[in-house]
Amino acid sequence: MIQSELFWENPIKNKELFTEKINSISEQVDVIVLPEMFTTGFTMNTEACGEVMSGETIEWMKHQAAKKNAAVTGSLIITYEGNYYNRLIWAQPDGKIFHYDKRHLFRMANEHNFYSSGKNRLVIEWRGWKIFPLICYDLRFPVWSRNRVMEAGEQIQYEYDCLINVANWPDVRKSAWCKLLEARAIENQSYVVGVNRVGTDENQKKYSGNSRAIDFLGNIINELQEYENAIQTVELNLTELSNYRAKFPAGMDADNFIITDIL
Repeated sequence: MIQSELFWENPIKNKELFTEKINSISEQVDVIVLPEMFTTGFTMNTEACGEVMSGETIEWMKHQAAKKNAAVTGSLIITYEGNYYNRLIWAQPDGKIFHYDKRHLFRMANEHNFYSSGKNRLVIEWRGWKIFPLICYDLRFPVWSRNRVMEAGEQIQYEYDCLINVANWPDVRKSAWCKLLEARAIENQSYVVGVNRVGTDENQKKYSGNSRAIDFLGNIINELQEYENAIQTVELNLTELSNYRAKFPAGMDADNFIITDIL
């Protein structure tokens, strides 16, 4: 988990910053998580800051992933077919790229007037884990976050094992951030990892970070110091998760529903 300040609308300086931070990780890890819009901060200046999927930041992420033999993930502004997306990129060491477009756009900052909403969820299978990425405001919506549970013969199969949320979540609502991370973990019987930025942006929004990893019972496993640039590695245990799910399969009693596209 990399909790960091960001340079406003400056992809070059931000990539230099994160290159240094990633280089400082000495142990072997499987996933490196960066904040939402890690190249620019949470800006609505889409025309100036939008990149393409074949652009420099995607290549940078591929390079960092290969260098560390770990997946690298975080969101940035992507332009595609005349639209702009707050797009989470998942870059793997083998050069494979997956992406998720933010579904819930933060209308209180007019994000919905500058970006197009994503239509599809993404679950990534990575080194024995099923990982479900979301972006910031998505955290408030339990229906979109629902961990679907299915019977597979005598086994119970869960759609994902770990929810990752990357964010620019302001200090003024940090209590909601902390509580919602715990709620999503409990209700989905899943690990949850939330990585938020720190510092103050050009809109004078202050960010406390409060990045943390939560277990399937809602307990905090690791948390980063408020308001500080910090890097911390957390180890998640799939055996413990599987054992808990087998003993307490609450997801089998969940209500069924169908999610439709946003109009």
